[in-house]
Amino acid sequence: MTAAYPALRLRRTRSSDWSRRLHAETVLTPADLIWPMFIVEGEGVEQPIASLPGVSRWSVDGIVARAREARDLGIPCVALFPFTPAGLKTDDGREALNPDNLMCRAIRAIKDAVPEVGVLTDVALDPYTTHGHDGLVDAAGYVVNDATADLLIGQALNQARAGADIIAPSDMMDGRIGMIRTALEGEGAHNVQIMSYAAKYASGFYGPFRDAVGSRGLLKGDKKTYQMDAANADEALREVALDLAEGADTVMVKPGLPYLDIIVRVKTRFEVPVFAYQVSGEYAMLEASVAAGAGERDALVIETLMAFKRAGCAGVLTYHAAHAARLLHG
Repeated sequence: MTAAYPALRLRRTRSSDWSRRLHAETVLTPADLIWPMFIVEGEGVEQPIASLPGVSRWSVDGIVARAREARDLGIPCVALFPFTPAGLKTDDGREALNPDNLMCRAIRAIKDAVPEVGVLTDVALDPYTTHGHDGLVDAAGYVVNDATADLLIGQALNQARAGADIIAPSDMMDGRIGMIRTALEGEGAHNVQIMSYAAKYASGFYGPFRDAVGSRGLLKGDKKTYQMDAANADEALREVALDLAEGADTVMVKPGLPYLDIIVRVKTRFEVPVFAYQVSGEYAMLEASVAAGAGERDALVIETLMAFKRAGCAGVLTYHAAHAARLLHG
């Protein structure tokens, strides 16, 4: 039993700033953030992305500068995504296996310059394929599972050899987590983590990302045969259970805000570190709201990130990472 009004006034603990801070149930810090970054060829290059206002592609030297900025802001990890030149895209995405590809050069440069910052790398073929799919496609246009998984193993090992700290398969092929874990163990890469995109939905919120990596307009068909149906929640739990059984250290739910219910269910069921990706379309909506005068950026950024933490996330991948970290530092 609890007291009743007026003995109990829940507003008492909200009446001053110090008290609100003292009674906060959820805490957000820069250490909860992962900063996604886009890499482009060249030197001294910055290419603003029109559909992601405030976000740019950077050449490797610029990516290193952003990694130093992350360190100074207390952001522990950056996530890398390459903009592969059109001439290097092929049907089989073989550039993903090149030990001197853009991704690998960026990994090495960051680990040489800022070794204390973690590097998370995307494992999927869509930045490297002419058809824009995350895997290999058969004559009927179907993304084949097992042959794709074989190639993803090579891609993961290529990135781990370059110095990646977290391998993050985003392809949604069946069985690939176990295969990649076995391959990493076989190479003695015992401390390379796997963050599985375990519950990745076939979403309408990915458009600006496809602009950023140069796959917009290339995609033949859609990704609904391998990414999850937005109608399904129980299936997400099955996907997470399989990936954990195969050796994933952490799991991700993607997109973020439209799937807070999935985050809660995954955290409650499995009690493992769960991450959310606040994807490009979510970022773009917030920025559009600010541009229209419908909201104030600082408040919107912190409130949405706090929602992820409140739902049970260990951390969030967000394009607002640097802005949020500056706000949190006060």
